[in-house]
Amino acid sequence: MRRGRPGALPRGTAERTLTSIGTGRDAGRPADEERAERNGAAGPAHRGESREVSRLWHITLSVSGREAPLKEVRRALEQLAHDHPFLLTSRYANDHAEIRYWEEARDLHDAAAVALRLWGEHRSTAKLPPWEIVGLEVIDRETYHQRVAEGYGPPPASPVGVHPY
Repeated sequence: MRRGRPGALPRGTAERTLTSIGTGRDAGRPADEERAERNGAAGPAHRGESREVSRLWHITLSVSGREAPLKEVRRALEQLAHDHPFLLTSRYANDHAEIRYWEEARDLHDAAAVALRLWGEHRSTAKLPPWEIVGLEVIDRETYHQRVAEGYGPPPASPVGVHPY
């Protein structure tokens, strides 16, 4: 699921609300505008209003904790990859793992928020170890490709999937 920030925070709100974002011609349009257009009313999109677009962010999430059997860690990460099909690669050992994937979001804050929730939201469904997040890197697509071109990118990627360190 893609998520994005719909705009400024309401007064007195400490956290940002993440909402799904569209792609193509409906990207960045509030649901009520889309409904109005379907019902025959012209919305602001037809009056030249600009729309926010999402960007791709490369996420590296590192988790660590008590030792767990390698077979269980592998099975859990494979289930996570099945539940969250945008995972590129996971590397694991019996006490830590690293997950890399692309996330689509409007800004770094939204991409990081979604990444920080990934492990906890899938912990029970994928039967992930009770590890904590110990590292997070979020970089935009341009920076990722620049690093790779300069030889400073991530270590040579294993084929897509779940692999031991």
